[in-house]
Amino acid sequence: MHPTMTFTGDRLDLLDQRRLPHHVGKVECRSALEVAEAIKGMVVRGAPAIGVAAAYGVALEALRCQSMSSADFGGALQTGMGVLAASRPTAVNLFWALDRMRKLLTANSEVRRPDELASYLVREAVSIHAEDVEANERMGALGAALIRDGSRILTHCNAGALATAGHGTALGVIRSAVRAGKKVSVIADETRPLMQGARLTAWEMQQDGIPVTLITDSMSGHMMATGEVDVVIVGADRVAANGDTANKIGTYGVAVLAHRHGIPFYVACPISTIDLSTPTGNGIPIEERLADEVIGFGAERWTPDGVRIRNPAFDVTPSALITAMITEKGVIQHPNVDAIARLFGRIST
Repeated sequence: MHPTMTFTGDRLDLLDQRRLPHHVGKVECRSALEVAEAIKGMVVRGAPAIGVAAAYGVALEALRCQSMSSADFGGALQTGMGVLAASRPTAVNLFWALDRMRKLLTANSEVRRPDELASYLVREAVSIHAEDVEANERMGALGAALIRDGSRILTHCNAGALATAGHGTALGVIRSAVRAGKKVSVIADETRPLMQGARLTAWEMQQDGIPVTLITDSMSGHMMATGEVDVVIVGADRVAANGDTANKIGTYGVAVLAHRHGIPFYVACPISTIDLSTPTGNGIPIEERLADEVIGFGAERWTPDGVRIRNPAFDVTPSALITAMITEKGVIQHPNVDAIARLFGRIST
């Protein structure tokens, strides 16, 4: 697999996911603004990957401004973090990473020069990157235990290495199951309107030699009804304190269908995706994207002029429809407020 992102010391190279699978290229970023534009423009996507990229965006801005006075340096970083925070509203990992970088800056700003602070922020971003890969590996191992040999696994959107710093969340579970010697196959929903399943998940599975079948989003119910799906695994962009989960638009429909047919529905996500400050899914902001993404793809246009368009990028799956949530800290069966609080040590077992 090509790495989702590579930090060279003075720039961040992002694999350009807009052009996959037919063109493998990169976008170079050297500032918070350039990273924010890459996040907003879907060069990099997936909640964990967005969080890591945002951390690097802060570090790059610090490197760019390290020769400034302390006051100007602090102002520039605050502006840069504001630009990054405005890039996408739903993926909570973005705000988690920015908060972590901000806390480090605040804790050291009174005693460190700008160049020293820049070094601290670079090390923190590199740590966040490494921690994400480690979390995905642990998540994969825990989730693999839930997968039976021979399982046919339906997934929606892309929650693989491309959506993280490496290995993946939902696809990480699949990769780990294969490592454990289990013979599994993947059914990938195409994931309208940007086709992340068709372009990215199918490509990732091909790269790893894991059998994959592509279907349109509207075929999931049929595949379940005819007994061709054994388990569903998806990722997440934000999980509320009660377990309600925001993920790519269409996930809710898949969860309803899985519940109807008695098929386990698993969510794989790092704990940085869980937002304890949001009590339920009703409080999760849902990003609305441009109409251009719905009326066609690339240069192709198939919608009559003047038609009203809606393009919510995410929907929320109620926790009652989730069989289990797989995190690097453990598997939560039937996630709810108490189970998630225990994961964070907020209440005793």
